[in-house]
Amino acid sequence: MAASPEPGCPLCHEDGGLLIARYGKFRIIRATGPDAADFPGFYRVVWNDHVAEFSDLAEADQLLCLRAVSAVERVLREQLAPTKVNLAALGNMVPHLHWHVIARHDWDSRWPAPVWAAPQRTADPQRLAELHARLADCDAAIAATAAQIF
Repeated sequence: MAASPEPGCPLCHEDGGLLIARYGKFRIIRATGPDAADFPGFYRVVWNDHVAEFSDLAEADQLLCLRAVSAVERVLREQLAPTKVNLAALGNMVPHLHWHVIARHDWDSRWPAPVWAAPQRTADPQRLAELHARLADCDAAIAATAAQIF
């Protein structure tokens, strides 16, 4: 049985970004807005039911969730050739289980610090534009890969 939506939880009532794929238990979105402006390869795997912690999931659902995170990571590595992929399941601001899967480049504005740190340099507009131009293909590859797995 699905958990009830939590009043006031944005991830219970909205996709949380640009919807790439939706499945029965989770969805994959690309982050949009100011949080992701300097990080075009910023995706999230969002658990559809309102649970706060990864350990709230049954073991089979934990495996399913991690398989989804891994699938997104693999596609980001293939499509965007990042220096590193950051994975995080913080949930401090929105206590609804979601994994951040973020393609990072050693030239980005906050490298090597987390994306939530203060900028250390100005973002390179040409490189950002190149990544933005590849996002439609990346989105399609994530959706296609996920469809094969899930």
